[in-house]
Amino acid sequence: MPTFLLWFAYAIRLFGYALFIVAVVLAVVALVDWLVRTRRINPFNPVARFFRRVVDPLVAPMERRVVRAGGMPHAAPWWMLVAVVVGGIVALWVLRFILAQLAGAYGAATMGPRGIAILLLHYTFALLKLAIIVRVLVSWVRISPYSRWVRWAFALTEPIMRPLRGVIPPLGMIDVTPIVAYFLLWVLETFTMSALIG
Repeated sequence: MPTFLLWFAYAIRLFGYALFIVAVVLAVVALVDWLVRTRRINPFNPVARFFRRVVDPLVAPMERRVVRAGGMPHAAPWWMLVAVVVGGIVALWVLRFILAQLAGAYGAATMGPRGIAILLLHYTFALLKLAIIVRVLVSWVRISPYSRWVRWAFALTEPIMRPLRGVIPPLGMIDVTPIVAYFLLWVLETFTMSALIG
């Protein structure tokens, strides 16, 4: 494995530790701010005055969102903590995904043209399976298939789904063709990869 990938993995690990420390500090700040907002700490206490002067302006954007959504203003620090933790988890997942893709590309490049062909085939199947998952999720939240955010998923999967819909009847109100299409893609990928590798 090249040095760049090792350093990238090390940077991801440090980023994870930094996010953990930020989350712990933010949890303490959220607790104290909640205590100040719910008047469990005397509002004239120096700590309370400091939090109202310094921390509350930082929490104000989240507080506006929480109130608009029907929540209580004193819950804003906790929602900010949730946003930071979830955002940190997503950021770590994306960085680890990028690292895995770079390592896979490096491994394929060391195998020569055959390795690159295997990698491109794997990426093609992964993109098709992701498009099926996006299509299913979009059907749950009622987003138009013509929306620019999801049009690509419908364009990629419709040539697979249309013939399956003609053969497989729906089970009541449930369309099982995405499940069948995903399974068929998995089987086709497994056979194709084993033929190329073996």
